[in-house]
Amino acid sequence: MALWPREAFLEALKGRVHGGPMSNVSGVSIDSRTVEPGDAFFAIEGDRFDGHDFAESALENGAAVAVVAGAKLEGCRSENGAFVAVDDVLEALRRLGRAARARNTGKIIGVTGSVGKTGTKEALSLALSESGPTHAAVRSFNNHWGVPLTLARFPEEARYGVFEIGMNHAGEITPLTKMVRPHVAIITTVAPVHLEFFDSVQGIADAKSEIFQGLEPGGVALINRDNAYYERMKRNADAAGVSRLVTFGEAEEADMRLLSVEEDAAGSDVEALIAGRRIRYRVGAPGRHWALNSVIVLAAADLVGADVEKGAAALAAIRSPKGRGAISVLRLPDGEATLIDESYNANPASIRAALSVLGKTEPGRGGRRIAVLGDMLELGDERTSFHLELAAPIKAAGVDLAYLCGPEMAHLHSALPPERRALHAATSDGLTDALISDIRAGDVVMVKGSLGSRMGVIVEAIAGAFS
Repeated sequence: MALWPREAFLEALKGRVHGGPMSNVSGVSIDSRTVEPGDAFFAIEGDRFDGHDFAESALENGAAVAVVAGAKLEGCRSENGAFVAVDDVLEALRRLGRAARARNTGKIIGVTGSVGKTGTKEALSLALSESGPTHAAVRSFNNHWGVPLTLARFPEEARYGVFEIGMNHAGEITPLTKMVRPHVAIITTVAPVHLEFFDSVQGIADAKSEIFQGLEPGGVALINRDNAYYERMKRNADAAGVSRLVTFGEAEEADMRLLSVEEDAAGSDVEALIAGRRIRYRVGAPGRHWALNSVIVLAAADLVGADVEKGAAALAAIRSPKGRGAISVLRLPDGEATLIDESYNANPASIRAALSVLGKTEPGRGGRRIAVLGDMLELGDERTSFHLELAAPIKAAGVDLAYLCGPEMAHLHSALPPERRALHAATSDGLTDALISDIRAGDVVMVKGSLGSRMGVIVEAIAGAFS
């Protein structure tokens, strides 16, 4: 069955067909490089690229139709398919997303939070799939184009939908949650992330609480009882008219509780209290943060009527995705080392979690724990303090060597004891050669930093050197 029958697609977009005949639509894309046969390609104008420059290429690659701005239609020519002209391409994508949400009768979960959004979304998708067809974003599509794109791909027959909603500034979540209209709205946690754009962490709590503005009538707010801003989130939920609040965490007051967790390098054995029932299960990704995320997942599964026991069993198969804790083996001439790829992004909470995983991972014989850290960005006036505060978790994790880069990590480098200081460089490129030369059999190497610190290039270089 087509994702979008031709007439339903055109009705949602309020567009006009030009050029060749248009067929039904089997998918939705904004990237001409990855477009699939039968997709509708939306020529979105971004900060660096204009999708209209790639519309013809998308049709050549098999797209059923290219959605373009009417003002730019004259410059679009192709013998390979049809064009649909609309007033505004991004707004047309939003209209299609709203139409997809309106036709679906399943249960919808919205996820936001300073840390753990994508991992929770992935684990929810895995757990809910045990109870019925489940739709979620293929990657971290959580912004002003990612959310409507994920909605536009939402199959009518899906029983569950999981949507990640992110923000950098106040006011960004409200229009997105009103498109998603979740039955369960989750805030994983509130932490000092994007502080450059806020006066305080309280402001971040308020911005995350915008997710409650889109809750369906009778919907549930699911929030972190352990968080320092719990009371503020609760007040925000009340102010938004939320009729039911459910909490998760380790606190005795939490409705859904993490009771115990036994961690190892490959995952955790967890006992949790979900809707009054004690459940034991295995989480296949390492780290206490994954264990807590699993409680969120099973709580949400219970709230949307999914099978909690089957969902819990499925979590044994969860793995940390690339850039978010993925573990790989490095082949050295005299043995093996371990690489933990946490390079996707960073903030104080997520670096602490990553260091905890490093501390739980035992090096091989003669090996060391090596932390490779880049600057945490968008932390505002307190950025130096946040970087200096990492000295304690580095010590607690038993880190032997710290390779650091960026102007803020220079302060941390100076604060560490000399025996832990491997190298500080201005940029990630300045660490790579020395780090690769230093890695030996038995080492465990963890790489993490904000996107702007470009720590991914280090991961790629290490993987290439020891493949």
